[in-house]
Amino acid sequence: MLGRFVGDWNALLVLLVTGFLPNEIWQMLGLWLGGGVDEGSELLVWVRAVATAILAGVIAQILVSPPGALASVPDWLRYGAVAGGFAGFIATRRSIFAGVVCGEVVMLAGKWWLG
Repeated sequence: MLGRFVGDWNALLVLLVTGFLPNEIWQMLGLWLGGGVDEGSELLVWVRAVATAILAGVIAQILVSPPGALASVPDWLRYGAVAGGFAGFIATRRSIFAGVVCGEVVMLAGKWWLG
């Protein structure tokens, strides 16, 4: 019965070895090496700025030329969902979870309204 629920054990093993373990190794290494680093140092401020810029670029690219099923969503709804997510992020004192939830609510409400 458990075999039918879990599925193919080989696929789970491959997922564990290629997806989970390499990620955990880098997280532990980062925790070990970066444990004593000052968060306000110029290097980490620069790294944070570069990471934010890359993330903003990826989000902008997804908005302007959406891939897959997102291409069927009208432009105004995609931009509205981003604006709603940003408003939720700011309104909740920079809660990323609240921003994502607000953006998803706007997207779902827009798709419902479109029918």
